[in-house]
Amino acid sequence: MSLRASKYSNCLYYSTNALSRILTKMAEEEFTVTGLSPSYAFLLMTVNEKPGIQPSEISREMQLSPSTVTRLVEKMEYRGYLQRRSEGRATYVEPTSRSLELDGKIREAWQNLSERYSDVLGDRYSEVLTEMTYKAVEELD
Repeated sequence: MSLRASKYSNCLYYSTNALSRILTKMAEEEFTVTGLSPSYAFLLMTVNEKPGIQPSEISREMQLSPSTVTRLVEKMEYRGYLQRRSEGRATYVEPTSRSLELDGKIREAWQNLSERYSDVLGDRYSEVLTEMTYKAVEELD
């Protein structure tokens, strides 16, 4: 059934969830080459860009709850991609060499994802949709 034919197509909640499902499937396909889910790949990119980042900053950057960040970091630490370091009450997250070695492949998958949906939607539409969606996130948050 096309989205137009749906009685819910004029609902922002319904439409964004439908879009999210489609983009999630595309992202999972593109990030398969990394051996990671998109969430883990974005976590590694975040830490690779800023070694020693604190979980609270990861939470803000990735717009995830602190408990979700903790769970993701623990999983990537267990798999040998990240390590945590404590200084007093502060915790810092560092990439391992394994994470840094995978960074190029992760970024390539991200670029491929962007190109894939831009090929369908068009570059300008993709840019505007992304900008408007993020602005809505900021306003509604």
